[in-house]
Amino acid sequence: MEINQYIEHTLFDAQTSKADVEQLCQDAINNKWAAVCVPPFYVRTASNFLQEHPTIKVVTAIGYPMGYHALPVKVEEIKRAIDEGVDEVEVIANISAIKDSNWSHVRNDIDSVTTAAHLKSKKVRIVLEVHLLTNQELQKLCEICTDVQVNAVKTSTDYTDTTVSTEQLQKIKTYAKDIKVVVAGNIRQRAFIEDLLDAGAYRVGLMAASSVNS
Repeated sequence: MEINQYIEHTLFDAQTSKADVEQLCQDAINNKWAAVCVPPFYVRTASNFLQEHPTIKVVTAIGYPMGYHALPVKVEEIKRAIDEGVDEVEVIANISAIKDSNWSHVRNDIDSVTTAAHLKSKKVRIVLEVHLLTNQELQKLCEICTDVQVNAVKTSTDYTDTTVSTEQLQKIKTYAKDIKVVVAGNIRQRAFIEDLLDAGAYRVGLMAASSVNS
């Protein structure tokens, strides 16, 4: 299986520089990756570097790492990222609101950021942080994402270095119905990437420092 076309590399190291982002983009060109995910500060850098390679999408994370940001802040981050050339935004669900069972806030949060992206014809996905959720919370969150019509959900930011199993992926696909699923989290083995793709993953996210073992 040719996996590169499904790979998305993320670079969110605390010491990330412009040179690091440009190298990531060059690696994406060389390896024909599907996308790169960079901090909001470097969206313009990545967009400019990849302007002649439209098949490689520029993604940024909003509300990183735990979705605690106030909703107006998330919306403004999205607007700025779009102005600077982002193709897709991933927005971290507000874990605190979920744990408080404040589902009206969670729905309003997801609805507002989705609207902000869709008004500019950009794709949006919601990061679920699956390992932090009960099964009931995961199902409720997927139902909201389905109702709001987000473009995709993502299992994790990779911030906490946890792995999602193919069984968990299939559960998310059941809950989220026709929404695409991006899988991320401590993924190193090529065989596991192939298993995830066979199980229905839309993309597989890797940290930029990761190496895929055969």
